Amino acid sequence: MLRIIRDSREQAGYTFANFPDVEATTGTLATGDYTLAGFADRLAIERKELSDLLACLTTDRDRFIRELERLRGYEAAAVVVEARYTDILAGRYRSRMKPEAAEQSIISLMANFRLPFFFAGDRQTGERFTRDFIRHYHRHAVERYKALADEIGK
Repeated sequence: MLRIIRDSREQAGYTFANFPDVEATTGTLATGDYTLAGFADRLAIERKELSDLLACLTTDRDRFIRELERLRGYEAAAVVVEARYTDILAGRYRSRMKPEAAEQSIISLMANFRLPFFFAGDRQTGERFTRDFIRHYHRHAVERYKALADEIGK
């Protein structure tokens, strides 16, 4: 069972109701919108709707940069965008930011912070990706800790 924690400030957060292997709870996270219980200082997913992402590239950029700086120190982190990358390229959004500027800003942030931006296309796919990203992190963590326990037991 995956125990996923959703930040209490997350508006319209994922419920993971369609995933029977997930127990979702609400808590206050220092960074990100989602994490695995017990790993809030190592794993984080930041969720963005397209309008929110564009605000983070313009008027809220300083706050977003601080968030990305914190995420850079995590073992695993990602930004999940509930839109298609082609929506940005085609300018299918309400913002004065030009598509080329938005695209280049996103690429620059990914390169600078070594942090993937996953363009899910829609909310449902974003929720699925978030669950799967956390699930894979959990699996790898279990393998690492089991190997450590085996080594200690020798």
